[in-house]
Amino acid sequence: MEDSIEVIMQDRRVFTTSRPHPVLSACTGALLTGLYGVWSLFVMPGFRKIPWSLKVPYLPSSKDQTLNTMKLLEGRAGRLADLGSGDGRLVFAASSAGFQCTGFEINSILLTYARNKARWTGVPCSQASFVKKDFWKTDLSTYNNVTAFLAPGVMGLLGEKLLKELPDDARVIACRFPFPDWPHQSSAGSGLDQTFAYDISSVRWHLRNVRNTAV
Repeated sequence: MEDSIEVIMQDRRVFTTSRPHPVLSACTGALLTGLYGVWSLFVMPGFRKIPWSLKVPYLPSSKDQTLNTMKLLEGRAGRLADLGSGDGRLVFAASSAGFQCTGFEINSILLTYARNKARWTGVPCSQASFVKKDFWKTDLSTYNNVTAFLAPGVMGLLGEKLLKELPDDARVIACRFPFPDWPHQSSAGSGLDQTFAYDISSVRWHLRNVRNTAV
C-alpha cells in the first residue's frame, strides 16, 4: 500500500512540475500575433479614418451572392457604385455586363489587388475603376446603380444617405442584409447568399405614404 502511495505521489510531482517550454511558448505567441496582424490588415482596413458606428469588416461575396446580384441587375445599364468593393469581384462581374463601375475601398491591400487584377485582365478604367475613398463622405448622385454588402448595423444610415443623393431611376442591391423599412422590389437566392433589389422611386413613394398615414 505504501509503495502504491509513493508511486502516486511521484506521478503527481511529475505532472505538477511540468511546464511548457519557454521557446515553444514564445514561438506560439509570435505566430498568433503574426496571424492576427495579417488578418487585421484585411478585415479591419483603415478604421482610424471611419467613425466607430460605421466600421464594417471585410467579408468577400460568395460566388452565388455575386450571381444573385447580377440577376437583379438584368436589364439595367449605366454607372454602378460598389460600396466596399474588397477584392473587386462584384465590380468585375458588373463591368463584364456593360456597367461603368466604381469600387469604393479604403483597404490599401485589397485596393492594390483589385487594380492589379484589372490591369492583368485588360479591363479598361472606363469600365472598372477602384478608388480609395470613404463612400460615406462621397456624393453618389451620379450613380444609377449601387451595390452594398456591409453590415446590418449600418444599413439604416446608408439608406438615409442614398435617399438623399440617388436619382429616382436608381436601383440599389443589398447583399445578405436588407434595408430596414424599405420594401424590396425583388430578391434572389436564399439564406446567406440572398440579395435584395430596391428601386429608389418606389422606396420614396412607400415612405411618403407611411408618413402621410401616420399624420
